[in-house]
Amino acid sequence: MTPAPLVLVGAAGWQHPAWRGRFYPDDMSDDWMLSYYNTQFSTVYLPAAIWQTASGATWSQWLHDTLDGFYFVLEPGDTASPKPASERVLLATPPWAAGHVWWLDEAPDLRLLAQRITQHAATGEPLFVFSRSGNLVLMEQANTLRQVMGY
Repeated sequence: MTPAPLVLVGAAGWQHPAWRGRFYPDDMSDDWMLSYYNTQFSTVYLPAAIWQTASGATWSQWLHDTLDGFYFVLEPGDTASPKPASERVLLATPPWAAGHVWWLDEAPDLRLLAQRITQHAATGEPLFVFSRSGNLVLMEQANTLRQVMGY
C-alpha cells in the first residue's frame, strides 16, 4: 500500500440529500455514490451508528468501491464492535483525532488550515479535513488549498 497523502479532504458520510442534483447526478443509483464521491474526495468520516451496523459484506463492498488511497475514518463507538481489518480504516480516538483531524465547519478559515497543513508537513503524518455538514463549497476550497500547497 502506498503512503497516505499529507492532506485528505472529505465529509461525514457520502449520502447527503442536498448533494443530489448538485454533486451527484439526479439519476445516480445509491450503489454508485461512494465510488463517485471517491472521484473527488479521498476520505470519509463515518459516525459510529453507520459503521457499527454495516455487515462484513457491506464493508467489503465499500473497500472494493474505493481506490487504495481512500480512507474511512471511524467515530469511536461501542467497544464491542471491532473495526474492519484494513489499513484504510482508521479509528478516530480522541487523542488521534486531536492531532489528525480538522473540522471545516468549526474552523472554516483557510489561512488557519494552511498553517495547520504547514505544521503537519513537518511531521509527515496525514491531516484529515472533514465537513460534518457536507458543505461542498468548504470541501472544494480545502481541496483547492491542498492542491495549491502541493499536497
